[in-house]
Amino acid sequence: MPAQPSSAPYDVAIIGAGLSGLAAGIRLAHFGKRVCIFERHNAPGGLNSFYSIGGRKFDVGLHAVTNFVPEGVKGTPLGKILRQLRIDREEFALCPQKGSRVAFGPAGESVLRFSNDFALLESEVAARFPRQVDGFRRIAAYVRETPLSGGGGAFSARAFIREHVDDPLLEDMLLCPLMFYGSAREDDMDQGQFAIMFRALFLEGFARPLEGVRVMMRVLLDKYRAAGGERRMKCGVRSIASREGRATGLILDSGEEVQAAQILSSIGAPETGALMGGPRRPGRTLGYVETISVLDRQPAALGWGDDTIVFFNDSARFSYRDPDAQVDTRSGIICFPNNFQYGEGRSLPEGFFRVTCLANYERWASLPSETYQADKARWFEAIQASARRFLPRLDPPDALSRATVTTDMFTPTTVEKFTGHFRGAIYGSPEKHPDGRTPLSNVFLCGTDQGMLGIVGSMLSGISVANQHVLKAPPA
Repeated sequence: MPAQPSSAPYDVAIIGAGLSGLAAGIRLAHFGKRVCIFERHNAPGGLNSFYSIGGRKFDVGLHAVTNFVPEGVKGTPLGKILRQLRIDREEFALCPQKGSRVAFGPAGESVLRFSNDFALLESEVAARFPRQVDGFRRIAAYVRETPLSGGGGAFSARAFIREHVDDPLLEDMLLCPLMFYGSAREDDMDQGQFAIMFRALFLEGFARPLEGVRVMMRVLLDKYRAAGGERRMKCGVRSIASREGRATGLILDSGEEVQAAQILSSIGAPETGALMGGPRRPGRTLGYVETISVLDRQPAALGWGDDTIVFFNDSARFSYRDPDAQVDTRSGIICFPNNFQYGEGRSLPEGFFRVTCLANYERWASLPSETYQADKARWFEAIQASARRFLPRLDPPDALSRATVTTDMFTPTTVEKFTGHFRGAIYGSPEKHPDGRTPLSNVFLCGTDQGMLGIVGSMLSGISVANQHVLKAPPA
């Protein structure tokens, strides 16, 4: 079908209605830019959306919102987002975590507890690694002095940590949560991203709205509409049209051409490159599986206490890499969305037990449907059995199965199907683009592959790229 030119060009076209795309759209619309967001799928949110099965709503990517700080704390990523998107703090309705831990060893014998009060983690390190605590404090001081956008560039985080502590166990226990919550690089992360994630998880902390990510999505959509932004859902982009090193607009799946002076893409660097005519070769990326059990009671009623998130590893060294098998059950994340401080008389109506592990995309892709479903059922049991080693034993042993109302599980192929991210890469490509630039002079990346991480990081990326490349850009 020949391309049909649009009669109404935009100042900015944004590809993807995820958190970074919406944040960029709000920021630009506030300054009078004519903005339209194009989203291939029928729901906004991208990697931080939600879905419904049997009347229940399940968050896709939200375990917790990082970078939470109490009201009144200044100079933080959360504060910058609220200010620049003109959002009242109460609108996100964030409730802090009860407390989390890192558990290493065959049954979690080595433990570091942490909360939204950094003093707890500092005291835990002092008690369990007394010879390392001064080095740990130097690491924290470095992160505090590092700009919100990170620092240290692409240098190895492991090498940086080893300049200050020499215990491999502490090194791995610090990196495990940070990698699982944002690293696209095997067995390491960039020093700049280490600083971002250390601040996000340890110096600041976790929170969650009672109703999950859809609360934040509603706020962002309302702000975007109120600012005059346009949004076209179920409207995918087939390619980016260009001439002489500049984009001229978008070619939609329908064949329609939409003209725009500038383009922001929140869908990832390899995916954006493919729209510009590049190869569909994302390179080696990391994938994940997640099991979800819905319970007829709160997890604490099973005897599982008030853990919000547990990062676990059963091996002598923590391995964070694309596994040879379909799933690596040696390490992962246990999340209890029930265990946030929602306030007196407020709680989730059902219990949730979620477990995330690394997974090999190729070993899930292109399986026949029957084999795929059988493998999901087999790995579901293996993942949960592995995770339960790091939780108090249940009495009776079948208490979990008795309490389970329904279950679900997603794999890297699920993520790829419903988000469009190549190979289901939640954290994108190992190669990041901090300045957001692409081979086309007026196309810029925002989101994960620009280098900001997590829910707050995604929104901050959208704001930063909009500020740097559009609001400060000279007239075209």
